[in-house]
Amino acid sequence: MTTHLRPAGAERREPDGGRTRSYAVCVNGRPVGDVELATDPRLGPATGRVRTLRIRRPERHRGRGTVAALAAEEVLRSWGCREVVLSLDARADIGLRLAAALGYTETGRTLDKEPGEAPEPPPHAVVRPLTAAEYPDWLTAETQAYARRWLTRGMAPDEALRRSRALHDDLLPAGAATPDAALRVLEHGGVAVGTVWIALRPRIAAGGYVHSVTVAPEHRGRGHGRTLLLAAERECRAAGLRTVGLHVLAGNEVALRLCESMGYRPAAYHLSKPLI
Repeated sequence: MTTHLRPAGAERREPDGGRTRSYAVCVNGRPVGDVELATDPRLGPATGRVRTLRIRRPERHRGRGTVAALAAEEVLRSWGCREVVLSLDARADIGLRLAAALGYTETGRTLDKEPGEAPEPPPHAVVRPLTAAEYPDWLTAETQAYARRWLTRGMAPDEALRRSRALHDDLLPAGAATPDAALRVLEHGGVAVGTVWIALRPRIAAGGYVHSVTVAPEHRGRGHGRTLLLAAERECRAAGLRTVGLHVLAGNEVALRLCESMGYRPAAYHLSKPLI
């Protein structure tokens, strides 16, 4: 039997070069599942994303998913993509095993938990709002840090910084006063030692979402990251949100151990594979 992808609709093109198209997974012309492919809007047209890959239940465990995934990679190669990424629910054991067998590696994971009764900051510590005067320097540091993530994936420095600035402008249109965004500073002994950015009505999660936690290098290893995450929990609980989530990059074992010790558990895994 021959498994192949058949276009299930017209290709959609975006002004920035983005592409999206749906396909039926067919065996000898008979539909047995579906695939949706796209270029990644944040990483650019050189990165393809498998948005969905579904095989109907009676057709599973026959290698259909493996062949469909490989066929999807060929489509993305024909689009000029040099990398393919996907995100899988942490409970998707079959999908995670298939991705590992096909050579995908983890780039990061989304963790979440229910915000509990977080204790108040320790003695000599105060969590306060980021001021309008502090916002420009904070934003510069944030955009540069986020741009560095894209540099590791081969994006040109100017393009990485442009995309990072555009993303932050989109998420924080009113700066420190953006509604449903909590920008907080941790002071210890009167010295600012770190910041946390919490979205209380995020686009990418059902509950609250911690976009970033930053502790100044000279103040790390003293529990300030935990204090900032507890502050995020208090913000989410006060806003009536049922969960708080965040993203941890692969290889950041310090952050992962901290989050796990605070009760965070994997919600999704994010994977990538070079298309060579």
